[in-house]
Amino acid sequence: MMITVICGGTGSAKLIRGLDAVVDAEDLTIITNVGDNIWLYGLYICPDIDTVLYTLNASLDEKRGWGLRDDTFVFLRRYGALGEDNWFKIGDNDLATHVLRTKLLGEGHTLSRITSTLARRLRIRQRIIPATDQSLQTIILTTKGEMNLQEYWVRDQGEPIVQGVYYRGIEHVEPSKDVSSSILESERIIVTSGNPISSIGPTISIPQIAEALKRTTATKVAVSPIIGNSPINGPAGRMMKALGLDVSPAGIAKFYSSFLDTLVIDRTDESYSNAIKDLGMKAHLADIIMRNHEDEVELAKVLLSV
Repeated sequence: MMITVICGGTGSAKLIRGLDAVVDAEDLTIITNVGDNIWLYGLYICPDIDTVLYTLNASLDEKRGWGLRDDTFVFLRRYGALGEDNWFKIGDNDLATHVLRTKLLGEGHTLSRITSTLARRLRIRQRIIPATDQSLQTIILTTKGEMNLQEYWVRDQGEPIVQGVYYRGIEHVEPSKDVSSSILESERIIVTSGNPISSIGPTISIPQIAEALKRTTATKVAVSPIIGNSPINGPAGRMMKALGLDVSPAGIAKFYSSFLDTLVIDRTDESYSNAIKDLGMKAHLADIIMRNHEDEVELAKVLLSV
């Protein structure tokens, strides 16, 4: 079974680990969010791409959910001591990835080619493709002005009130090579439980990807990142409210209603099933909290079978 995963955010790592345990690597394509990529310290940083790389390389710091295990932060301390902002945490070993990516960009390589190079050097067999090679940024409109997702969530700790969200560049970007064909040729599309607005939204809002998701004959399944009226983690609730969406599994279903077949929701959310069905999709009850690797594998199996 050829499977394409649309992912983003630190929460996606758990489900990717689960899928890695039960799906042949050659059968799995992972399309990664690029909306929270950012230039900092003179480097091009791609948090969601790197989380997928480190997850499949078994080097991710699972406790933090980002970066490399057992990393140190000597560079950042020194950079701060020289009077520069160092709010975005890059470890010393992690730094090598960003330096190499920036070097290859400067040599004219595309982001998708660079990602393939990194995956090959990390001995990753799955295909990892950035949603686009072009500039696409998730911009948060707040009471303190417009800011990149990293500035809002990491630098300002999510404190400014969210008034809106938009994807800068969405009108002009095209998918990376093989993204649309992967969606059209797969037998199953899985959307991970990332923030629908900032982690999944930039990818599925690219016009050609949105069209491919509507056209494909693949079974399309997503996991709700909301249980009851609360996000499992992160600022999804604030962003959904700002866009007029109900913070609930029903709100998630509405956001994905243009293409989704089945939304997997928590067993405690059965009361939302009818509202989800009214939007033209199935609601499947499961245990969606992944507390350990066994939970990750079990949820992966659910997504492969519903």
